[in-house]
Amino acid sequence: MQGNPEGKTRDVITKEDLIYITGFLDGDGCIMVQLVHHKDYRLVYEIRPSIVFYQKTINKDFLFWLKSKLEIGYIRDRNDGMSEYTIVGVKNAIRILNQFLPFLRLKKKQAKLALFVLKRMPESGRQMTAKLLYRLSKEVDKFASLNYSKKRTNTSVQVKKALLEKNLLIP
Repeated sequence: MQGNPEGKTRDVITKEDLIYITGFLDGDGCIMVQLVHHKDYRLVYEIRPSIVFYQKTINKDFLFWLKSKLEIGYIRDRNDGMSEYTIVGVKNAIRILNQFLPFLRLKKKQAKLALFVLKRMPESGRQMTAKLLYRLSKEVDKFASLNYSKKRTNTSVQVKKALLEKNLLIP
């Protein structure tokens, strides 16, 4: 165990842990970059990355072990007997995906696409332009062919429409 600035102890992540956790993500996890609608946001949509690990709630202790290794994110119980460990945010996703990328097999394309999108995003959401949001939203659309998304409704088409309606994008 090693101390951290918050005074909490944490497990040191070894290369073996990193490889194991990456394999778990590859099999029982998900790498997503989504377009999230916010009617009160200046650009109406945001790009939100998430890395999610799934486990039956009876094995939730495993998710707490993962969280102790990665030191970020949150755990929640679903109503279907499953629990999720979720990591969100651009900086967090870039850090984790860069660590996992060399060891991923099944989700390597998702990780590369996510990193492509996230590394082109400005440091602050306030610096995002309509043109860049629309351009990146077309890249986010590519996740539909890589992930098993059934309910995906926010696409670059909706982003373009919302930006045009607010006169933020020139056709």
